[in-house]
Amino acid sequence: MTMPHDDDLLTFVTGRDPEQTEFHQAVGEVLATVKPVLDRNPAYRRLGVLERITEPERVIIFRIPWMDDQGHVRVNRGFRVEMNSALGPYKGGLRFHPSVTLSIMKFLAFEQVFKNALTTLNMGGGKGGADFDPKGRSDEEVMRFCQAFMQELFRHIGPNTDIPAGDIGVGAREIGFLFGMYKKLKNEFTGVLTGKGLTWGGSLIRPEATGYGVVYFAAEMLATRRDSLEDKTCLVSGSGNVAQHTVEKLIELGARPVTLSDSSGFIHDEAGIDREKLAFVKELKNIRRGRIHEYAQRYPQATYTPSEPGADHNPLWTIRADCAFPCATENEINAKDAANLVAGGVTLVCEGANMPCTPAAMDTFLDHRLLYAPGKAANAGGVAVSGLEMAQNSMRLRWPREEVDQRLRHIMHAIHRTCLDAAAAYGMDGNYVAGANIAGFTTVVEAMLDQGLV
Repeated sequence: MTMPHDDDLLTFVTGRDPEQTEFHQAVGEVLATVKPVLDRNPAYRRLGVLERITEPERVIIFRIPWMDDQGHVRVNRGFRVEMNSALGPYKGGLRFHPSVTLSIMKFLAFEQVFKNALTTLNMGGGKGGADFDPKGRSDEEVMRFCQAFMQELFRHIGPNTDIPAGDIGVGAREIGFLFGMYKKLKNEFTGVLTGKGLTWGGSLIRPEATGYGVVYFAAEMLATRRDSLEDKTCLVSGSGNVAQHTVEKLIELGARPVTLSDSSGFIHDEAGIDREKLAFVKELKNIRRGRIHEYAQRYPQATYTPSEPGADHNPLWTIRADCAFPCATENEINAKDAANLVAGGVTLVCEGANMPCTPAAMDTFLDHRLLYAPGKAANAGGVAVSGLEMAQNSMRLRWPREEVDQRLRHIMHAIHRTCLDAAAAYGMDGNYVAGANIAGFTTVVEAMLDQGLV
C-alpha cells in the first residue's frame, strides 16, 4: 500500500480504520502542530516518521473468560497496544471500563508515547485494558477477572519489555491481583507493574502523582503571569484518584476547589472542598465505592446536579471560577462548555484526564489566549513517578516521600519549561499544545532514526 504525504496522512489513517474516532482525534491534534518541524527537517518526511509513529509496533487482542459469583461464565475482551519503544520499554496504564475499545486504547497509547518522552525518563508508550466493569463486582469477582486477564497478558510484558500501571478501574486492589498472578506464572518477583503496594515494591507519592503534578504544572503556568493559585476558585471534574489528589494539592496551595463529579452528576460546594470534606470523598469513592450525590447529603450547603444524557453542555462548566481542571474522561468539554468557561471568567484550563477537550474546545481556549495545558504535559506526573518506582525497584530501595515529591515537582517544572521553549522555537510563544507535541515528537523521532528502520 502506498503511504501518503503528511498533508494527507490523517485522511489515510481515518480511511484505514474508520471506526477509530478517538485515535483519529489524537493523531489529528499532533499532526496539526508538527508540520513546522517537518518543514525544518526534510529527512523526517523522506524517512516516513509520521507513518511509522502513527502505526503501533504491536497490538494484542484477546478474550478473557472468567466466572462470576453465581457460577456463570463471562467473557470480556482484553487489549494491549504497544505503540512505540524508541525511548525504552512500553509504559502505560491498564483501563477496566465498559467503554474500552481498540480506538480508545490506540489513542491513549499514542498520547502516552509523547507524554513519556516529555518526562525525559527512558520509557516508550503503550496502553491496555478490558471492557470489564469492576463497579458493583465483589472482590472475589475482580480477583478472578484479573487473574484471567493476566493469564494472557503475562506473555507480552516484562520489566525490560512492557510495564503496565493502573488507570480508570484499575487501582491498588487490581494491581495486587494482577501482580500476584504474574508472579505465579513467571516464578519471579520483578518490577513488571507500577502502582504496587508500599510493602512490596510500590513508591510513595505514586497514587497522588498525577493529581499533584497537574497542580504543579498549573502553578508553573500562572507564575509566567506573576500569579499563583492562592485564593483561586477552581472547578474540578471527576472524583477518582486524579481528581481527589488534584483537589488535595489545590487546598495545600491555597486554592478553593468547589466541584467534583461522577457519571451520575456533579456537586457544587461554594464554600469550598476542604480537607475534611475531601476525606469524606476518599472514603465514599475508594472504600464504599458510592456515588457523588452522597456528598450533598452529608454537606447540605452543597448542591447536586444530576447528569442529563444527550445534553449539549455540562452545567458544571457554567459555574464562575478562575481555573478549570477536567479530570474525568476524554472529550468531556465541548465547544459550548469551553465558551461557558470563558464567559465564566476562567483563565486557566489544565487537563488532568487524557484528551478531555474536543478540538473545538481547544481552539476556543487558544483563541482567547487562556493558559491551556494538554494532558500529555500536565498529567505526566503519574507516569513520571511510575518511572521513579521502576528505578527504585531496580535498586531494591524506597525513597522517602519528600524525595519523591521533590523529584516530581522538578520533573513538572522541567516539562513546563520544555513546552515553552519548544513552542517559542517555532514562533508559537505560550502555546502549550504546540510545545508539548513538538518536544515529545522530536524526542521520539530522533531516537527512532538513531535506531534505523525497525
